[in-house]
Amino acid sequence: MIVAERKPLAEILGNVRGVGRVLLVGCNTCVAICLAGGEKEVAVTAAQLRLALRSEGLEGCITEGCVERQCEEEFNEELGDAIATHDVVLSMACGVGVQTLAEQFPDAIVYPALNTTFMGRPEERGIWSERCLGCGNCVLDKFGGVCPITRCSKNLLNGPCGGSANGRCEVDPENIPCAWQLVYDRLERIGQLGRLMEVEPPKDWSTSRHGGPRKIVREDMVL
Repeated sequence: MIVAERKPLAEILGNVRGVGRVLLVGCNTCVAICLAGGEKEVAVTAAQLRLALRSEGLEGCITEGCVERQCEEEFNEELGDAIATHDVVLSMACGVGVQTLAEQFPDAIVYPALNTTFMGRPEERGIWSERCLGCGNCVLDKFGGVCPITRCSKNLLNGPCGGSANGRCEVDPENIPCAWQLVYDRLERIGQLGRLMEVEPPKDWSTSRHGGPRKIVREDMVL
């Protein structure tokens, strides 16, 4: 899932201060699951903005809304009339949702209320951890289901660095396990330690962001 967190209130306030009508729109998918941009978070943020504006002696109308997925235009269609009658749209979606709204409604001013951070998984309530970099060429089959590109702080593909000690990463020994310790333990458990003898070639980053903005076209689905 895409994980995000809300921007500081002061930063959000800076974009809506002096604006007459603000449409605050949440997203009920990824950012709702990570407790950053669902209906509850929209209500809380709207209340905080109203109080902050009032404390500064400013007036402002903040309308709340939420759609299933801001990254898909069909779900955003219901926002058309509301967007037309507001001065600014404040999106509580990931960066993809913000850009989708801006492209779908080109005359609207759309600002982000969240910082999109990574693709990850929930570890426990209120804690999410990064698991995928979206490099475009998955190597999980070679490393026992542990991604060294994402989980190794140095993206190493052929073993740990010299800073690994006692199964911990030198970047933050208390909080970050050494990815290569995880790889070793996993491969040993599933009887595939022999994979560690294979030399992984240098990563081809052209499938990632180094190749420019990416697009996937499914020919079997294109009309």
